[in-house]
Amino acid sequence: MACVRSIGSLTSVTHSPRNFPRSGIVLSSCSVLPIKNSSFTGSPVSLPRAQPSSRTALRPRKPASITMMVKPTLQFIQGTDEMTIPDVKLTRSRDGSNGMALFSFDQPSVFDSSGEVGEITGLYMIDEEGVIQSTDVNARFVNGKPEGIVAKHIMRTPKEWDRFMRFMERYSDQNGLQFVKKQ
Repeated sequence: MACVRSIGSLTSVTHSPRNFPRSGIVLSSCSVLPIKNSSFTGSPVSLPRAQPSSRTALRPRKPASITMMVKPTLQFIQGTDEMTIPDVKLTRSRDGSNGMALFSFDQPSVFDSSGEVGEITGLYMIDEEGVIQSTDVNARFVNGKPEGIVAKHIMRTPKEWDRFMRFMERYSDQNGLQFVKKQ
């Protein structure tokens, strides 16, 4: 039986012969020699053999899938969430093949932190499916001071439209937005 010890993490790995039962944790008692210039001398550890429960013996465990839920958010600078809720206007072609979303932000919070955090590089729409990016972003200035941001996102296929609508549904649920159809 061979024993390997890691002094840094205090873990032991034991290689056992094939006829030795593999259930439970087995740590052998190996001699530990002190290392020069070290105050750690180590000590052997023995643990009792764990008995398998009747539940695991009858039915093996199935791996559980984990879904990471991401809060839908908008960002102008990657890693910095935009706190201002925009006014969003949607247009779509009659045949449904393409469309456009126009985001209007009045006094966005990115103006407060853009000098410290970085430059505005686009509009990033982030949710659990991933990131939708638009680089058509323009700042609106009044008397030389930034007043707002207008971002345009163009969807060229029905698939892009559907993906955008799934994002907007999540974003609107999170931020209390409501869809109002033009009359």
